[in-house]
Amino acid sequence: MENSQWSSFRLRVNVNCKPEDAYRMWATPAGLENWFLRKATFADADGKERQTDELLQEGDTYQWLWHGYSDSVKEVGSVLKANDNDQFTFTFSMGSPVSISIYQEAGETIIQLVESDLPTDEETRLQHFVGDSKGWIFYLTNLKSVLEGGLDLRNRKEELSDVITA
Repeated sequence: MENSQWSSFRLRVNVNCKPEDAYRMWATPAGLENWFLRKATFADADGKERQTDELLQEGDTYQWLWHGYSDSVKEVGSVLKANDNDQFTFTFSMGSPVSISIYQEAGETIIQLVESDLPTDEETRLQHFVGDSKGWIFYLTNLKSVLEGGLDLRNRKEELSDVITA
């Protein structure tokens, strides 16, 4: 496979919910903590912490913590785009952008995730292309479960490692 083919991936999930409900799951700290993160802390451009139900804005910065991991495992980054409706983009692993698009198709809400600008060198491409896509497949499945009234499938035990639910 040519290196450029490792630089991005796209995943889609259909969810039986209102598009605005799907958007809030991505674009509020409380939403992200419902299906993805143990703790999502965001600050605006002036450094003021966002409220848990407040919509995030372009230029906000974040620190994220996951269930199943100690506080030493964290992700920091920033919000690149937030249109308060159907588009949300943030930096992720190694600063690569993750773009979320939410739209209707065949009577259902589609959540599309594109992670791009991934490193393509031999050493890191598999870690990011395969590792990130594998993680997002689980978390998009968990988002669907939570939004449709199902279970939160995340592992919450730090002492339980090497499972697909974390």
